[in-house]
Amino acid sequence: MRGWVFTETHVPLKMVEKQDPVVVPGEVIIDVKATGLCHSDVAALEDPGWMNLITAAPLYMGHECAGVITEVGEGVTGFKVGDRVGVCPIAKSTGEAIGYQRDGGYATKCLVPAECLVPIPDNVSFEQGAAATDAGMTAYHAMFRIGGAKKGMKVGVIGIGGLGQFAARMAVLRGCEVYAAEINPQARELGKELGIKEVYENVSDLAEVGCELIVDYAGFGSTTAQALEAVAKFGRVVVVGMGKLEATISTYTLILKQAQVLGSNGGDTEDIKEVYDFFATGMLNLQLSTIPFDEIKDGLDRLKRGEVKGRLVAVL
Repeated sequence: MRGWVFTETHVPLKMVEKQDPVVVPGEVIIDVKATGLCHSDVAALEDPGWMNLITAAPLYMGHECAGVITEVGEGVTGFKVGDRVGVCPIAKSTGEAIGYQRDGGYATKCLVPAECLVPIPDNVSFEQGAAATDAGMTAYHAMFRIGGAKKGMKVGVIGIGGLGQFAARMAVLRGCEVYAAEINPQARELGKELGIKEVYENVSDLAEVGCELIVDYAGFGSTTAQALEAVAKFGRVVVVGMGKLEATISTYTLILKQAQVLGSNGGDTEDIKEVYDFFATGMLNLQLSTIPFDEIKDGLDRLKRGEVKGRLVAVL
């Protein structure tokens, strides 16, 4: 097998060959067919703070992948060789994540716990299947399970890149009145396609809407602080983006508004199933750009430069 290895911050990924993984009880091996590129991987290559999370380096990076099962370990039930599956990045029983504490999806093969597997519906592509495992899962979890978005609610989305476009479109499909803030002019053009009522350049402009919920998919510190200023009284701000690992907010505003600021971390297989159901309807019409597997390193550079509209997925 071969894949893109992360060694440490400020060191570019390198293509490395390894021995094929050996299947173990409770786990399966998949041939990776698609693997999503994530801004958190860009951040890990730039910010030493991420080394606290990536505890098994050097390792194959990548935490959102989909593929076909080629080997099944002892004790695994409900899955068989040939099944099309997506992989939840984090194992609920251990908290271990692919691409962080074990080899991930920037590789031709991946050994994963069976508990992380989610069947991909026949009418959902591998590219969609991969994007749903992190971007879709994380977006859904923050918007609906932590944020509590429901039909008729005014919802704000900060950042309509990879995660934000998932969140905005799913919220629209659930009957929410969706507004967004996005500094990238190219990304702002996605607004109409997604069904967003208005896309502002500045987070502070969301204040005129009176959103009951604002979900910060950028997480650059200042965006979180501005979200708190913009959210309605008794409103809720959910922070999921990790563009920066710190934020300074006004406790004065927090108290006077009696608002809530909540964190949302990832999600689980149930969230991924929900996203697959959205995809299966044919109405989750998101922009997914594909690149060859061998161009993952260049793809991460494109993400860093802000040249990607929507979600970027490498295909094998």
